[in-house]
Amino acid sequence: MKLHHGLYIYGAAMMVFLVGPILAIVPISFSGSGFLSYPISDLTLRWYARALQPVPWLTALKNSLIVASGTTVLATVLGTLAALGLTQSASRARSALLAFIVSPMIVPSVVSGVGMFFLFARMGLNASYAGLILAHTVLGTPFVVVTVAATLQNFDRNLLRAASSLGASPVVAFFTVTLPIISSGVIAGALFAFVISLDEIIVALFIGGPAHRTLPRQMFDGIRDNIDPSILAMSTLLILATVALVLALAFISRVQSRLRSTVQE
Repeated sequence: MKLHHGLYIYGAAMMVFLVGPILAIVPISFSGSGFLSYPISDLTLRWYARALQPVPWLTALKNSLIVASGTTVLATVLGTLAALGLTQSASRARSALLAFIVSPMIVPSVVSGVGMFFLFARMGLNASYAGLILAHTVLGTPFVVVTVAATLQNFDRNLLRAASSLGASPVVAFFTVTLPIISSGVIAGALFAFVISLDEIIVALFIGGPAHRTLPRQMFDGIRDNIDPSILAMSTLLILATVALVLALAFISRVQSRLRSTVQE
């Protein structure tokens, strides 16, 4: 019993250690002072009002959403197809190919940013939405591959053989059999790709132009040039959006688990 309580205390302490620094910025975002400091003298919403102004915050948010949406679509499609190919392949080079695909997760962002800058400069993709989307797709696809491949580990291949025996083509079998079963992994990978793109800053500094300033880049420039409490207000809104995404993913996974148990019964 004592060990049981000790584990709960340890878990709570780790949560405070990990989440505490993030949550510490939330109260300051309501401070009426123009400086980032405790204690809070008075409460105000003026920093949130400034964060919701078209320039610069909403424009940067629009750019981030455009890039993150395009990245999510491309990374999800490419990552899902790569995971399917890797899990179905019996080649000896599968491990090496998987390591190559997930290498952007390991390579420092600065190295990736410099390499993409010189490559995209030759292709005329720098300072464009297309360049940012392609660059973020490279960074987000490995997360989709990992999550979808993990879901495919428990996939029963006999279902595809049954679908084929009933006359279904590989494409039809994928959309009617495979995709519904692995949808939780696909959705999780898509959310990872979206969050990675929404949060990425290093590559955006190299690839993005003045008209394609993303939200993290705007925050970085604001902290570097002049610390504005509206940065904390926007950060708080992003924290709430991230929590909403995590809760949505948990809800979707729970619903799918119930559906699977109902089908098995």
